Amino acid sequence: MAAAMGLPFAFASHFAPADMMPALALYRGGFRPSRELERPYAMLGVNVFAADTDEEARRLFTSHQQAFVQLRRGTPGQIPPPIDDIEAYWSPAEKFMASQSLRWSVVGGPETVERGLREFIEITQADELMIAALIYDQEARLRSYEIVAVVRERLGAGGRKESVGAGV
Repeated sequence: MAAAMGLPFAFASHFAPADMMPALALYRGGFRPSRELERPYAMLGVNVFAADTDEEARRLFTSHQQAFVQLRRGTPGQIPPPIDDIEAYWSPAEKFMASQSLRWSVVGGPETVERGLREFIEITQADELMIAALIYDQEARLRSYEIVAVVRERLGAGGRKESVGAGV
């Protein structure tokens, strides 16, 4: 509908990654310019778990991984605290399912996050990103957004006109 009406398109790729590229292709292929928009404009959700080190970011990510598994087990609840050994938490089938559903998540320290977001933007040609961070600890979540803000400045310095917004 967004394509037919010449409107921006938002997609929750942070939890429906398998449908992201086909949805973008449908939108861009069917886009009709309108008074509101001359060309397609895509906003994509992306999970980002940023910390000062890759190791700490991977640990923070375990909260989201656990929450995902709990939902699939039929036991949803509050965000669980991070754990040191996610491999001991889930079955191989749960790991596979979570890995598929969370595959576009960007997890790491500042340099890793910059590379991951740059790759995501290059692959998807997103015009805007909506950053999601299901992080247990409020201070760690704020630090993650601070890192993303610094990365956003570096990405913006590259001359591309994408914007990286923060939405939860």
